[in-house]
Amino acid sequence: MRKITLLLVSALMASPFVSRADEGMWLPILLEKNMATMTDLGFQLTADDIYNINRACVKDAIVALDGGSCTASFVSADGLLMTNHHCGYSEIQSHSTVENDLLTNGFVARTKAEELPNPGKSAWLLVRVEDVTEKIVSQIPDGTSENARDSIIDVVCDSIINLATAGTLYSAQVDDMLHGNFYYLFVYEIYGDVRLVAAPPESVGKYGADTDNWMWPRHTGDFSMFRVYCAPDSAPSADYAEENIPYHPKHFLPISLGGYKENDFAFVMGYPGSTDRYFSSWETESEMTAVNEVRALVRGTKQDVWGEFMDNDEKIRIQYASKYARSSNYWKYSIGQNRSLKRLHVVDKKRELEADFTKWVNADAARKAKYGKALDLIEDGVMQNHAYNMAVTYLVESQLYGFESAYFAVRQMSSLKKLTDPKAENVAEVKEAVVKRAEDFFKDYNKEVDRQTTKEMIRLFIKKVQPEFYPEYINKTVLGKYKGDIDKFVDDAFAKSMFCDKAKLDAFLSKPSEKVLKSDPILQAGTEIYDKYGFVASLRYNGEEKLSEGMRLFVAGLMEMQPDKLFSPDANSTMRLTYGTISGYHPADAVTYDYKTTLDGVMEKEDPTVREFNVPAKLKEIWQKKDYGRYGNPDGTLNVCFTTNNDITGGNSGSPVMNARGELIGLAFDGNWESMSGDIIFEPELQKCIVVDIRYVLLILDKYFDAQNLIGEMKFVE
Repeated sequence: MRKITLLLVSALMASPFVSRADEGMWLPILLEKNMATMTDLGFQLTADDIYNINRACVKDAIVALDGGSCTASFVSADGLLMTNHHCGYSEIQSHSTVENDLLTNGFVARTKAEELPNPGKSAWLLVRVEDVTEKIVSQIPDGTSENARDSIIDVVCDSIINLATAGTLYSAQVDDMLHGNFYYLFVYEIYGDVRLVAAPPESVGKYGADTDNWMWPRHTGDFSMFRVYCAPDSAPSADYAEENIPYHPKHFLPISLGGYKENDFAFVMGYPGSTDRYFSSWETESEMTAVNEVRALVRGTKQDVWGEFMDNDEKIRIQYASKYARSSNYWKYSIGQNRSLKRLHVVDKKRELEADFTKWVNADAARKAKYGKALDLIEDGVMQNHAYNMAVTYLVESQLYGFESAYFAVRQMSSLKKLTDPKAENVAEVKEAVVKRAEDFFKDYNKEVDRQTTKEMIRLFIKKVQPEFYPEYINKTVLGKYKGDIDKFVDDAFAKSMFCDKAKLDAFLSKPSEKVLKSDPILQAGTEIYDKYGFVASLRYNGEEKLSEGMRLFVAGLMEMQPDKLFSPDANSTMRLTYGTISGYHPADAVTYDYKTTLDGVMEKEDPTVREFNVPAKLKEIWQKKDYGRYGNPDGTLNVCFTTNNDITGGNSGSPVMNARGELIGLAFDGNWESMSGDIIFEPELQKCIVVDIRYVLLILDKYFDAQNLIGEMKFVE
């Protein structure tokens, strides 16, 4: 095992690391292998300019928000961050009220004292990366079972992490690459005081909303700004504190006002979340049916209920704005990915590769002994778990995420049990924590919305899921006691429960009672949902073990079979760099898309009767006067968005898009509809990264908000 793995490492390091410019999410620590291709495309920096632990470099300006849910970049010496509007949407929404609607009106802090704290939000700064593959695989004896292998790896990783963080304020993690064939240590500093600085109105930052999501052409000013604070001694601060000071990054990005043209070099750095480029044909088919189809159906049903309430009540619109946006994003993604996978015949392409792999393996006895069982393990693991995966998706999407109050209840259960235990310690602290979580929950909760949504979720679940996967409350209570009368069950539960009624929960907290807690119908339902979820998820263990071993062998075999081919690790929320060029594309016969859009297109799409396409009066005035200043083009237009062929995925939202000199030219915020299969297979002719032009961002800050305090912080390059 050890010899095989180390040979693979040597083979990969020795081979050309790239074969094309537009595919691959590359680890910055290995970027030297890409430099020849990047330089040919016009790149003007060096690998050391990107990643270097001994001096300031571009990696020091790149930030993972909340551990990688989005990416941001420093744009000033005082810790000013630029990211997407949708990456800050939850924070913007949390500070919004009917009386002070930041979603509708936007927000700019004129002084640092006006910047808004966001408990729980964090900024992760990468300190260094280290290849620890040999340290790990050298501890795994030949013939070790998959289960034992995982246990050994966990122990060794803990040791590596402890050594890397001892005597420091660092955090660290070890991540596997290429399905367990390589391992890298990532060391971070984590800052927990991240304050909202600026956000455009939704009519700019979310222009086009669900209609335009995942689409091109695009006209969305998708940006927001935060600031990272640290302790007075510059140490990372875990939470907001008044005495904290702005963090001074080792490097921040200069901003280009010079624009770009078609075929110019562009690179993106960020924290892409997850791709599955090495999926087998069986995994691809299972993903389409057990995940995408289910997620699209459940979320679409839920959004229909939410949308009707949101359209008719301004308070509910604000309360559910962030929830709806999060749900809708991957509802549409799931639909688009399945369409793209079918249109591009991805399953057939995967089968062709598997047939080639089988032929190559069978041609050599040594290879057959080494890799011969890989595909059988994968197929067995996937087929064994398919029904379980579908049940888990329904349980998560409709029961946990669809039954809001039940999910809230089960998450408070352990704390509430302590409050009813006369022997429990730290009761005051536990109660305070529950009170805070309840305030956060009920601020963005509407009982009637949840009641109607829950009815639809239970109906859908019973209709689509096999009875063996029903939570006990459905079997025993809904179908038993209530004889299938879903409306009556839900109405009664919501009338009795304290988890959909803050006054009742407050009354319980003032006088906790074990009897009241045990008899709460929504807590009972939530507990039984969670129990069933855990049980069904546990049934997948054996299949997942087969799949893990099979994929590790399959990917190792592919690297040996195709020594000259590009092998980039799947995204896993670690820092990556992708590079390519600014370009349009041809999505279909006789259809051609330009690589950029302008403010003229915003006005062409305007529809005052549709909230998604409202245009602020002040922006319209700027457009009419062509008051673009230094942000406009020589022909009198203003660019809003553009496309590149950079390889991105979820988690890259907010990533800086830079030119050949490392200057900021835009923020990545979306992909295009025609390439929604991109997380599973890269389509070089179609896959596009959609970017908001930094000059449009600056126009909004400068001409729309007159935020000269922020403009003055940044460094501009003509």
